[in-house]
Amino acid sequence: MELRTVLVVGTGLIGTSAALALRKHGVRVLLADRDQGAVRLARELGAGEEWVLGSPAAEGVDLAVIAVPPAHVASELLELQRHDVARFYTDVASVKAEPIDRATQLGCDLTTYVASHPLAGREKSGPGAARHDLFLGRPWALCPTQEARPDAKAAVLKLIELCGANPVEVSAGEHDRAVAVVSHAPHVTASAVAARLADATDVALGLAGQGVRDVTRIAGSDPGLWLGILSGNAAPVAEVLEAVAHDLAEAASALRALAEGDGTATGELTQLLKRGVAGRERIPGKHGGPASAYAVVQVVIGDRPGQLARLFQVCDEVGVNVEDVRLEHAPGLPLGIAELSVQPDAAAPLIDALRERGWQVP
Repeated sequence: MELRTVLVVGTGLIGTSAALALRKHGVRVLLADRDQGAVRLARELGAGEEWVLGSPAAEGVDLAVIAVPPAHVASELLELQRHDVARFYTDVASVKAEPIDRATQLGCDLTTYVASHPLAGREKSGPGAARHDLFLGRPWALCPTQEARPDAKAAVLKLIELCGANPVEVSAGEHDRAVAVVSHAPHVTASAVAARLADATDVALGLAGQGVRDVTRIAGSDPGLWLGILSGNAAPVAEVLEAVAHDLAEAASALRALAEGDGTATGELTQLLKRGVAGRERIPGKHGGPASAYAVVQVVIGDRPGQLARLFQVCDEVGVNVEDVRLEHAPGLPLGIAELSVQPDAAAPLIDALRERGWQVP
């Protein structure tokens, strides 16, 4: 299957990122969006050519990628198919069962349509946040129905390949239950924690460290966008949140008992914390499979241009690959801590090299 021309309907973060990735491979990309400002910005970023329904420029489209909120996928699909816009169709919404059911009800042609969902994103939205490498190495679910033609599936697999993602075939229902656990419920949980900060005192906020930033990072996403996602996957998300709420209620009860002098309540808390450790360890590593155990090298770094480049230059000089990096700023001071995750046997040589070059390693 070769994709020469692709139509992207919806020039938000995901749609524009897919368009940019396709353009890197020389694919002609047409862009459509009800928000003229968004499609104009996507075009200026080099994502493709602007297109409107009925334009002759749509002739010869191999695949239409519908990048709109879940509730609008089926109606967009129906409209595009009525005008025979493309040979094949897919969508990239984060919910799958509801759009497929709605498309069936509307009488859409399911033989040329394969639902899909790239498991990638950012807390920022809109075409301005798009990146051509957003999907690189990320899983991309595809959920073909029994009616879907093999060549329709092949077209979506080619899209996934060109975007640099890893295809994962799964049923729509299983997909929705899975993302409820790994994406949708965590977002609501992060929002609940972040909501507590709205009424926090200045003293509390002044003591905020990296932990609360990590937990609440995704809570900064667009509420309107997430309302649509959660509404489309309401039942599976509710089940996960009920289980989380049960664990939190048990933890709160144990803490109340501890506050009243009942030392036996520590057992319940310990079990929850251990389950948390076990669950986190099951998250796949950066190349898939079990997560690797890295050594963390902490380096004091100034908040000045070029400091990270200098730090990575040392890593390059001694042949140490940085598996991950995170920065923690020191409140009120023009410096912070860079935490470099490296292979355990590379930590000591890197520390020696850094100290030799004048870096402060705690």
